[in-house]
Amino acid sequence: MSNPVYRRVVLKLSGEILAGEQSFGIENNSVSRLVREVKSINNLGIGLGIIIGAGNIFRGIKLSAQGMDRVTGDNLGMLGTVINAIAFQQALSQAGCSATAMSAVNISRIIEPYVRNQALELMNKREIVIIAGGTGNPYFTTDSAAALRAAELKAEVVLKGTKVDGVYDKDPVIHPDAKKYSEITFSKVISDNLRVMDLTAMTLCKENSIPIIVFNIHKQGALKKVVLGEPIGTIVRE
Repeated sequence: MSNPVYRRVVLKLSGEILAGEQSFGIENNSVSRLVREVKSINNLGIGLGIIIGAGNIFRGIKLSAQGMDRVTGDNLGMLGTVINAIAFQQALSQAGCSATAMSAVNISRIIEPYVRNQALELMNKREIVIIAGGTGNPYFTTDSAAALRAAELKAEVVLKGTKVDGVYDKDPVIHPDAKKYSEITFSKVISDNLRVMDLTAMTLCKENSIPIIVFNIHKQGALKKVVLGEPIGTIVRE
């Protein structure tokens, strides 16, 4: 197969992926590997939006559990996504990819504000759009932001790149007999609390008929295989 089965996608990446073997920050080798993966599908001519978390810098829920005000913690997390988006945009540009970073949190002197119509126009021109700042509001995760942007930007699918190769009925790290699903419904994910994405994100995708594909982003070539329609990972749809 050489033709993509999806023409417009939103890719959700965790901040931890940028940290690599480090527990904090941005690790150059990990960023370079991700750039190669993203470039491989950008060359196919698809419209690509990317949402990156900030777990490698700040995690609002964790900070609030330690006594910090939840809104303050989430605001720090949103700023962390801006750092990651700008860093990744620069890495993509240096690799010859046309990429723009935007933020739902207005910091116009540092990063362009997210404007839906502008993002759509850029994606139509096959420019990579990296959207930071989550939804722009506290109490919402970057999973919810990925689902929201996918709906706004008319994406055909949300691709969730993780460190596991799909959705299991229980934690495969703890349970060797864990069963992997090749396909599963939104309803079962929600009823079994399988934690593919948070409930808000799952509901948004379900209501807008946007499937989610969970796959191992660490496997070389996996992202391209997903876009080409090869049966890897787990697809969540109704």
